[in-house]
Amino acid sequence: MNNINQKFPRLGAFLSKYAILFIGTMTIGLLEACNSTSGSEGMAYPPQSLPVITLVQTPATTYQEYNASIEGSKDIEIRPQADGILDKIYVDEGAHVRKGQPLFYINSRIYQEQVNNAKANLSAAKANLAQTQINVNKLAPLVQNNVISDVQLKTAQAAYDVAAANVSQAQAMVQQALINMGYTVIKAPVEGYIGRIPFKIGSLVGTTTVEALTVLSETKEVYAYFSLSENDFLRFKNQFAGNTIEEKIKSLPPVELMLPDGSIYPQKGKVQTVAGQFDNSIGAISFRATFPNAERLLRSGNTGKVRISQLHKAVLVVPQEATFEIQDKVFVFALGDSNKVMSKPIVIAGKTAGYYFVESGLQAGEKIVFTGAGNLKDGMAILPQPISMDSLLKVKSL
Repeated sequence: MNNINQKFPRLGAFLSKYAILFIGTMTIGLLEACNSTSGSEGMAYPPQSLPVITLVQTPATTYQEYNASIEGSKDIEIRPQADGILDKIYVDEGAHVRKGQPLFYINSRIYQEQVNNAKANLSAAKANLAQTQINVNKLAPLVQNNVISDVQLKTAQAAYDVAAANVSQAQAMVQQALINMGYTVIKAPVEGYIGRIPFKIGSLVGTTTVEALTVLSETKEVYAYFSLSENDFLRFKNQFAGNTIEEKIKSLPPVELMLPDGSIYPQKGKVQTVAGQFDNSIGAISFRATFPNAERLLRSGNTGKVRISQLHKAVLVVPQEATFEIQDKVFVFALGDSNKVMSKPIVIAGKTAGYYFVESGLQAGEKIVFTGAGNLKDGMAILPQPISMDSLLKVKSL
């Protein structure tokens, strides 16, 4: 540049002015670009438009659910009353049997011989009785004619009485032998279903066998046993009318049985009894509900949940779509001042397939976000789009 200024003074001056002008223009452009970038970063996005519902109270039925185990009204252990080899098994596991139907047969030869021996002893006793009767009949007229003293007749009569007693005893022994013989055929004491049969043909069984031959379950009615914790038991006593536990049980509405697949057993049951004391090992007290089972849909060993219903005249209802969970707690986003949202924890009193019944945490008239809670944070502003709770209930009933 110095050489250009020396040789061409006017050209050097022109270039110097142009350079200053160019640098200034670029500086202004850079400043404007920086200002434009910082402005775009600080630009505020418009608030989201989200559906909002106003909470109302409505009549509803809540359910308390308790795990239950199912047993037949009669679960009878079938045990042998005779010792011997198991010769026949007439039924299979799971079979439905009638009352009096043969189930098992124990080899009866030894018992048949006992019957034969008892009958032979009976025959001998009867023969002896007949002999003593002859003696009495022979001596009686001689005593009447004073041919002999009555001592001989009394002795003969005593012998007759002993013989008659021996006949009675022999008859009893025959009956006992026949009873023992009858024990070799084991019959069903009630109608029901056969359980597992741990023994096979040829097994030695008897009165001292530890394990039962099988378990026969009568299932025209079934018992559902469930337990209440101490807190649940106290709540139960406060919820239902009656001065005593028996009166409270009578005031209980019919209960439902939820099966493991989530379906509801078609027949309703009735709670009938409660245990006399708490089980200290689990801190709970047992209840028993009875369900009719005419179609034999339930078997001993089934599981499920007993559902006890309670009718509420007015309860606060929240759709489950409006909630979210954090660490096993249920929250909703409530709409506050300036259309800003704030998360609130709620306590659930019960639920249906699509709704929660709120015990505490919200009040009737409050507004909550219906859907879209996953994109919200505390303090964010939204554009609320009101949805009628009544119309929502019509579309998706309790």
